[in-house]
Amino acid sequence: MHSQLIPGLPFQTYGLCVAAGALAGAWIIERLSGRKEAGALVAWLVLAGIAGARIAHVVEYWHADGFDRDFASVFAIWKGGLVFYGGLAGGIVAFLAWCAAKRENPLAWADLLCVAIPLGHAFGRIGCFFHGCCWGKVSQSALAVTFPAGSPAWHARHASSIAARSLPVLPVQLFEAAALATLFALLLLLYRRFKAFTAAAYFASYGVIRFLLEFLRDDERPSAFGLSSAQLFSIALAAVGAAIFAISLRRRHAEHTCNNR
Repeated sequence: MHSQLIPGLPFQTYGLCVAAGALAGAWIIERLSGRKEAGALVAWLVLAGIAGARIAHVVEYWHADGFDRDFASVFAIWKGGLVFYGGLAGGIVAFLAWCAAKRENPLAWADLLCVAIPLGHAFGRIGCFFHGCCWGKVSQSALAVTFPAGSPAWHARHASSIAARSLPVLPVQLFEAAALATLFALLLLLYRRFKAFTAAAYFASYGVIRFLLEFLRDDERPSAFGLSSAQLFSIALAAVGAAIFAISLRRRHAEHTCNNR
């Protein structure tokens, strides 16, 4: 695992993976929509998502990452430290603002955008793996990996302070990346078939995926009611997916009824 892709150059692998994910997502959206404004929309959402993801990370790890002692480090996003749910919330706010300003149909655009979100997110999780954050539980499984000295996983899970590697942990980052890539493929098929329901399927499916994978995570995060903050958000996300599905189904039924008159 290499936090820096090219030693000696100030390019963090995590940041490059996030950038690659954003570009891949933008390409997919432009190809599916055929609309020029799609690229500008994606750029706007990426910026809002990064801001939201960073704010969520800073709030969640205010003391653990020393932001209370070094406030300037809040802005050092190239070193990693983004929380996906914060990014999703920031992107949703920016998306709704864009739809209101442009008088666009939010549901139609949401169905389009949600096809690409898992693809971009998968790249981000690969970046997490290279950086050594978001690690899983200590395990003797054949799938377990060790992270090098100096990585976040090593600082939290090393056998001794002079150990060259961390204890073997589950690569939950790669598990999630694989699940997200699969979800992307399924959503792409769904969108090409119906041009609908992908937003509902994304929110509900990712809520379930993240909720289950959280049981394998071992990094410290806030919790309540015996569940991590991400699991609580996952429940809300699945509920949003169910609500969007009901709205989409009702709209499709209304359109079908109108066309048959």
